[in-house]
Amino acid sequence: MVDNGFEDDIVNCLRVLEQGGVILYPTDTIWGLGCDALNEAAVDKIFRLKNRPAQKSVIILLADPRDILQYVAAPPPDIIDMVQHFDRPTTVIYENGLGFPENVVNEDGSVAIRIASDDFCRALIKRFRRPIVSTSANLSGTPAAAVFDEVLADLKNRADYVVRYRQTDNRKNAASRLIRISDEGEVTVIRD
Repeated sequence: MVDNGFEDDIVNCLRVLEQGGVILYPTDTIWGLGCDALNEAAVDKIFRLKNRPAQKSVIILLADPRDILQYVAAPPPDIIDMVQHFDRPTTVIYENGLGFPENVVNEDGSVAIRIASDDFCRALIKRFRRPIVSTSANLSGTPAAAVFDEVLADLKNRADYVVRYRQTDNRKNAASRLIRISDEGEVTVIRD
């Protein structure tokens, strides 16, 4: 049986994302601010909401490991198998992003991508058919919001849509593990 609130949130998020807006939503790790990762103006809006320096990169969420092949130039040949075997949410920094606006790509050309494991995120990305930004729902330099109640009222008010799904879930998840994978497949752990 489908949860109508879940479906309503997906439909409302899709409308906002398609119009270049910002959503406040639960991810597979913490609460995040999101937008169309291919829309430069929408990404700029997130930077303004967070008072985040433009040179700091954002995380991109994809729904399926195969999508990496569309957005990363020359990933390691076994990247899909590697990503499918992660035992927890893991954001991977890849050396050469493809097709993203400048404000999504780091100064060195790298991009940070995580394959979403959360049902809501996966459904949203699959229905949107584009990658979405995921950045912590906080002001730059302040603690990330692990649960909805920790999100600042100002961010709740300034987001174009606030997802209702999981607002009462008080389980605290940690931010994702952060690793870098070179084009040759060499793995460096940045945050465990």
